[in-house]
Amino acid sequence: MKDTNKALLFVAITVFSWSTVATAFKIALRDFSHYELLLVATATALIVFAAVITLQSNWHLVAGITKKQWLSYALTGFLNPFFYYLVLFKSYDLLPAQLAQPINYFWPILLTIMLAVFTHQHIAGVKFIGMIISFAGVVLISLGPGSISGEDVSIAGLLLAFFSAFIWAGFWIMNKKNPQTDNTVNLFASFLFGLIYLLIGALFVDLNLDSAKGMQASIWSGLFEMAIPFLFFGMALRKTSNPALINQLCYLSPFLSLFFIHFILKEKIFITTLIGLLLIIAGVIFNEYIAKKQSPSRS
Repeated sequence: MKDTNKALLFVAITVFSWSTVATAFKIALRDFSHYELLLVATATALIVFAAVITLQSNWHLVAGITKKQWLSYALTGFLNPFFYYLVLFKSYDLLPAQLAQPINYFWPILLTIMLAVFTHQHIAGVKFIGMIISFAGVVLISLGPGSISGEDVSIAGLLLAFFSAFIWAGFWIMNKKNPQTDNTVNLFASFLFGLIYLLIGALFVDLNLDSAKGMQASIWSGLFEMAIPFLFFGMALRKTSNPALINQLCYLSPFLSLFFIHFILKEKIFITTLIGLLLIIAGVIFNEYIAKKQSPSRS
């Protein structure tokens, strides 16, 4: 199989994986708390990363991590998976999946703002167009159900969904500061600390992992949200000669996710959710590709 075809296959696995997880989260949360879901999912992902490192005979890379690097991983592991997914899963606990999932895709816009604030990177004026488009999508998704059907939407859930995007953008910034080592080793080290934090927290949280359905959905979440898509996305980028296309194809996942949410969770998909999601993705793509072309020296 040619590298181009391999890249498309790997990104297809990535897109399918991410498109299923919003549904898996909601199924798991029927029987598990958001903490129990995260504990099982994190342990599952860590096992996958350890297995890949074993298959690749890369444990020497783990052994070569310096004390300073371990301290860095302790911080990134706190942000992701520990803090990020606690906030994200709680937002799913409070909101319909069709609301929690698309708001999280607002993170690239937040990343642009955070880079400007914390690293003093200039924001090209044209990028404000993309920000406004995406923010309009967030507002439309947030207000849609109430304006159409009169349903009450959890304000706390909306704020948590928005905050999760903020945390992910912060994690992205911190992770970029880590030394460029093997991607799987990076994930393993961060998730190792994440699991340690969760196990410490479990001493103060009542756990009940008796539900088989909750366990299965939590394992699925660990496999297809945290582990498999990141591994295959990395392989797709290494195999392709067109990384922009690979990145763009990943934006298919939130739209495919709405089909699973509708047919499996039986949620009625509001037109405001679909339009709002289109606006969020359109704003992100505008800033990532169109705005950069118009202001290459300052974006």
